[in-house]
Amino acid sequence: MSDLHYEVHPGSGPVLLLVHGFLSSRAQWRLNLEALGEFCRPVVVELWGHGRSPHPGDTAAFTPESYLEQFEKVRKAVGAESWLVCGQSLGASLTLRYSLEFPERVIAQIFTNSNSAMSTEEQTRQRWIDAKEAIEAIDRDGLVAVEALRVHPRHAKRLPEAVHRELLEDAAMIIPAAIADSYRHLNPVSSVRARAAEISVPTLLAFGHYEKRFHAAKDYAVESIPGLELVELEAGHAVNIQDADGFNQHARTFFERYLV
Repeated sequence: MSDLHYEVHPGSGPVLLLVHGFLSSRAQWRLNLEALGEFCRPVVVELWGHGRSPHPGDTAAFTPESYLEQFEKVRKAVGAESWLVCGQSLGASLTLRYSLEFPERVIAQIFTNSNSAMSTEEQTRQRWIDAKEAIEAIDRDGLVAVEALRVHPRHAKRLPEAVHRELLEDAAMIIPAAIADSYRHLNPVSSVRARAAEISVPTLLAFGHYEKRFHAAKDYAVESIPGLELVELEAGHAVNIQDADGFNQHARTFFERYLV
């Protein structure tokens, strides 16, 4: 089986794992890397079939558990005994799960708006229905069906032009079969809502308050995750892009409290 594509960026200090969301890519973090590099070493991974990551050739690789194994491979490859982690959207469901399974390896973590991570049982049932429909369309129409998905970057609004252009360029590299396999084995089982109270590492939610559909999930996270810190930013779903300066500032303030 192949490995996820990852890139180590210039920086000083502990390693920071950055995991983007569904149909995004390394471009998700373009406006954050320089600022984050002032106090840590950013490591950006791309999900299977996104950007430069291949289809692994084994559908079992798309499960949350297999993704955590990939993150562990990256951690060992970059020589980090422990690290900071940050996840966006679907990526946040994976980084939160990583912190649940390997709390001793997470110094502190940030996540942004993630309906995937905080899905209710009813929303999870709907995800299975949506997944079936999406798989049928992708198997039939390939990349055209992927581009029609609501969360495809071609439908994004209020993004800086340069970042939006790079997201679209990377989206053209998406492997449709990998998106279908993500729908089969990851997206509908991404929720960690039932385990929120078990999270034991220092956690910050960088909340883009313009995304109305995430408000209830945000409230649940605040009530359920022990010691959760919350910052509200002038952004929608793409928090770290739409309010990059605010995200960068709060990420530094939060993470530096836990760095020795």
